[in-house]
Amino acid sequence: MLKGKTVILGVSGGIAAYKIPNLASMLVKSGAQVHVIMTENAANFITAVTFETLTGNKCIIDTFDRNFTFEVEHVSLAKKADLLLVAPATANVIGKLAHGICDDMLTTTAMACQCPKIVAPAMNTRMYENPVLQDNLKLLEHYGMKIIQPAKGHLACGDTGAGKMPEPEELFDYICQAIEYPKDLEGKKILVTAGPTRESIDPVRFITNHSSGKMGYALAKAAARRGAEVTLVSGPVSLPAPRFLETVYVETAKEMFQAVSELALKQDAIIKAAAVADYRPAAVADHKIKKSGGELSLELEPTDDILAWLGQHRREDQFLCGFSMETENLIENSRKKLEKKNIDMIAANSLKEPGAGFGVDTNVITLITRKGLERLEKMTKEEAAHEILNRIFC
Repeated sequence: MLKGKTVILGVSGGIAAYKIPNLASMLVKSGAQVHVIMTENAANFITAVTFETLTGNKCIIDTFDRNFTFEVEHVSLAKKADLLLVAPATANVIGKLAHGICDDMLTTTAMACQCPKIVAPAMNTRMYENPVLQDNLKLLEHYGMKIIQPAKGHLACGDTGAGKMPEPEELFDYICQAIEYPKDLEGKKILVTAGPTRESIDPVRFITNHSSGKMGYALAKAAARRGAEVTLVSGPVSLPAPRFLETVYVETAKEMFQAVSELALKQDAIIKAAAVADYRPAAVADHKIKKSGGELSLELEPTDDILAWLGQHRREDQFLCGFSMETENLIENSRKKLEKKNIDMIAANSLKEPGAGFGVDTNVITLITRKGLERLEKMTKEEAAHEILNRIFC
């Protein structure tokens, strides 16, 4: 994931420093080279040995430490770095970074770094809300640094409010967003639909399908990682909300159709990975479930065909990609959909294929265009998402 990347973690003197070993471990497991620089105050909360054990690299505290291979340490680290994250960032360190004060190894290295810099403030709510601190954060943003907004919650001092440092998983996500992939889709606008829809029969029951939304979410995440401006239209799923993109939540096929039709003309590409419920109960408000010969039947009517509508109302320079889940005649049925709906590509998969289908983390996709077809090998849905994006834009 981050193989070949070098990340510097700058740890300043706050209680939230106890979270950073978990982050360091996550980075190492992802393949990154991790170097930790601590302030002297941070050493009161956590030991350098902890980071050295996790990263395999010397944790630097003293600017004039002589116990290392000779090189101008703050400059050499700055040259290696693909990213610098300061977390937790105290009010003191934020003030120094904002005004170019370099009186320790962390601030000196930060000044020498030309890589992306991310700052995660963590402090008492009153300190965080102080206008001086807020002005300093604006200065950091002015100088190109990314600020991770602190969470709200119960703080170590006993107060409740803003100032709580996000969990390591969120910090890791910000690092991946910044450096995991080149931003080759920057400037592109992409709409992805994901997940099932639900059509109510009555206040208790509904018609839906087995879509988990995993493929659509993987596509949205992959596009955002590569710098695209992504809008995700999501049906009801149990997946966490993705960061770094806009998510529009819907429940019914009609709501999904309305959301997509309102957004469609603004997009460079639309990828419809959602499995919309194809039918809804007729006259839901006063529906009648008929009983005949001991069997129950429900009158149904088709839902809006979103992909066909997109094909009819497409912009000339727009790329439309649909998904086709089949149980038989995969290629033939998918080709028919490609032509009938007037789209550019179908990502087809079969429920009968091991490792494909609903709910699993892998997929086996055949990409079908008017020029031909290409079968992708079994891969994770994230890997498949990048392959689909490569075929659309590269």
